[in-house]
Amino acid sequence: MKSFNQPEQHKTSNDTIASSGTNIDEVKRKNAQSGLSYNQVKELLAKSYQDKKEQ
Repeated sequence: MKSFNQPEQHKTSNDTIASSGTNIDEVKRKNAQSGLSYNQVKELLAKSYQDKKEQ
């Protein structure tokens, strides 16, 4: 059977761990660093389109 290496999770003493073993606080930290969400991009594109349409 093939073994998969999972990335090292940086656990601090106050991190919340789900029953599945997922470090919830680590996921939140990574999401915060990942850039714009899909909905944020859609919103920016809509505003940009609306601004150009009004000119």
